Amino acid sequence: MAMTVKELLDEPQLGLRLLAGADGLGHPITWSHTSDLPQLWEWVSPGVLLMTNGLSIPAEPEAQVHLARSLVAAGAVALAVGEKMHAPDLSDQFLATCDALPLPLVSVPYPLPFMAISRSIAEASLLEESRRIKQTARIYDLLRKATTPGETWTQLLTAIGKEIRARLYVVDDRCLHPWQPGDTALPQDVLARVRRVGSESTAETRHFLWSADGAESMLIMEIPTHPHALLVILPDDQMQPDGVVLLHSATVLGLGLSRSALAMESRYRSGGEFLLQSFEGRIGAAEAARRLEEFGFPRGDLRLVSVPAQAEVGLPQVHRALWRHGINSLCVVGGGKLHLMVSSGCPEDLLLHVFDASLPMGLSTPVGVDAMQRGLRESLWALGQAIARGVRLVGYSEDVPWFGIGGHRDGAELVQRLLGPVIEHDRLQGTEFMATLRCYLENQRSAQKVAALLFVHRQTIIYRIRKISELTGLDLAETSSVAQLWLAFQAHEAVAP
Repeated sequence: MAMTVKELLDEPQLGLRLLAGADGLGHPITWSHTSDLPQLWEWVSPGVLLMTNGLSIPAEPEAQVHLARSLVAAGAVALAVGEKMHAPDLSDQFLATCDALPLPLVSVPYPLPFMAISRSIAEASLLEESRRIKQTARIYDLLRKATTPGETWTQLLTAIGKEIRARLYVVDDRCLHPWQPGDTALPQDVLARVRRVGSESTAETRHFLWSADGAESMLIMEIPTHPHALLVILPDDQMQPDGVVLLHSATVLGLGLSRSALAMESRYRSGGEFLLQSFEGRIGAAEAARRLEEFGFPRGDLRLVSVPAQAEVGLPQVHRALWRHGINSLCVVGGGKLHLMVSSGCPEDLLLHVFDASLPMGLSTPVGVDAMQRGLRESLWALGQAIARGVRLVGYSEDVPWFGIGGHRDGAELVQRLLGPVIEHDRLQGTEFMATLRCYLENQRSAQKVAALLFVHRQTIIYRIRKISELTGLDLAETSSVAQLWLAFQAHEAVAP
């Protein structure tokens, strides 16, 4: 066991005196640290005896009280102050606060060097170091056992909690939901404390936060291998878990999470290939139904979701985020959009929760395994409506017209009628008339601007626009023709996978 504050005070060669906080004499000391920097609590980790020459102790009683409370909140087990050095007078309020917390306040006789105190703690910690090594070995062995059939992530989390005598929760720091499906959610009182502590901390200290509310302590620390993964530790008793052991525990848990992520890699890749084949019509309904069962989807209705693809929205991250929130999905990127397939029972509010608030979404109607291409067109059409209307999520419906068009079928017919000849010409001749027309419509029909943007001569643009007029039968000098082509382009964007 680690040396307690009382055992340190009982060492006669040190001559230490207790000024306040007698109820905390049983606190175990894991290490000692010396600091005279401002805001002493920022340099403390759980179980540390902090020593100071007094320069950092404020003179005002209220500030001294704040110092004591902040040290205890950071996990300090005692404060040692050098006599006849730089400390101001210690106020009655400060001493009373140390008694109430309790925070043992120790007077270090002059000229005893702080090194003598650190040496005593270090010597007493030799046996503790042996215990720590053995406990760390047992924790890593739990990861080995978790590879055995029948062992799960939840069992690994529970086993480590038993080893360090604490309740453990791994949550997403953005929403504080469980990191993996099936994990226990944070109790409501703990959830409120985590939110409060997180809001009061700085970005520099969020990787390791100690909080003590009354008699119950709580530690919050990041799992370094997984951004946004937060480990919440609730000790079962007053004995605070060893900081080094906690770091090893976080590492083992990170390895366990990585194992889960790797197990999903092949699934998400094969799922993307399946979706791509289904969208292109290269897989039959019977085979598609069989594959969907392998992916854990029922034979019932499915829904397609389309979202603009952005650099920060990577496929694996989306796939894992949905899985962590209990949403079974397949996903693939194509045409600058991210397409998801979920079961029809997937709540819309979960989709809104998982994706960034700046991303619009289009949601198809429920479709069967034989109508996934239709579902894709519907989700794309709904996405176009969501972008045009400036809302986050739109479900497909032919009852809600968009630019006067009733649905994706009407849109596809409009595209084929007006832009079909141009698209076909590009396909057969290898021209770039569609790209030219888009740029022409988006830049006030200025041949000079379009030529500069496409890095071609102005006469080349004039020639292409004349050929487009011949193919479509529309005079681009007339406003009505421009309006028709612009509307066709909007529909084309919505129905093109």
